Amino acid sequence: MKIFSYYKSPNHDFTLLHGDTLKLLPEFNFKFDMIFADPPYFLSNGGISMQSGKVVCVDKGDWDKSKSPEEVMEFNRQWISLCREKLSVDGTIWISGTYHNIFSVATCLTELGFKILNVITWQKSNPPRNISCRYFTFSTEFIIWARKHPKVPHYFNYELMRHINGDTQMTDVWKMPAIARWEKSCGKHPTQKPLGLLSRIILASTKPGAWILDPFAGSSTTGIAANLIGRRFLGIEKEEEFVEMSKKRRMEIENINVFDLYRSKIKDIDASTDMFGQMAHEDDLFNDLPF
Repeated sequence: MKIFSYYKSPNHDFTLLHGDTLKLLPEFNFKFDMIFADPPYFLSNGGISMQSGKVVCVDKGDWDKSKSPEEVMEFNRQWISLCREKLSVDGTIWISGTYHNIFSVATCLTELGFKILNVITWQKSNPPRNISCRYFTFSTEFIIWARKHPKVPHYFNYELMRHINGDTQMTDVWKMPAIARWEKSCGKHPTQKPLGLLSRIILASTKPGAWILDPFAGSSTTGIAANLIGRRFLGIEKEEEFVEMSKKRRMEIENINVFDLYRSKIKDIDASTDMFGQMAHEDDLFNDLPF
């Protein structure tokens, strides 16, 4: 199957594919330094929540409809296996989730030979209210960080993470807000992650010029964060609405004023200004995607 990119940035540091990641991943050979995945949590079953003082339905779309535990396990096993083939020998993968899917993800990672390094708890500083008042307010998500091979060392920018954390070791609990209004300038994805969260993940586990894959790209927060700090990105997204949103977001930061503004708003980027603007060395520019 011939693969065509939906969009490629002028300097080839941001590429989008439109389609099913389970079908597209087997069709090309390329190794990535890092993968970030925000797979479906399968929570769209008619639930409600509170947003901006209003009761709203939390259904995300057909792609997030509830599945049986067996179906969720098989889905996770399939896409994680495909992603493993796309990781470099010393590459790492980050996968986000809630209690609904994260245990299945952890089991699949272990079965497939990954070594789990950390389980990050993202504590949201501005969680939505629990309108039922029958249990504690949900305020956290989890992000598993794992490397491809148990005995092959991974990259970790320990000194930068320590510097960002006030010159003390950073823990596996990160307190950060959900997306800000300025991050919705091209529209809002229903499960959009904040740029601050993805920037920290990328800074912690990749070097400048690294290639990053997001198999469930959504509105491509991973790619925007990657480009803001000099990394290269491939995103795969099934919903055309969100592929188009991703394209608009990347085109937006072609404006150097917007690019600089976004960098200035992200705390971790501001703390690592010595890394700004770095990309691959000239002799590595041939290492481009095959489409």
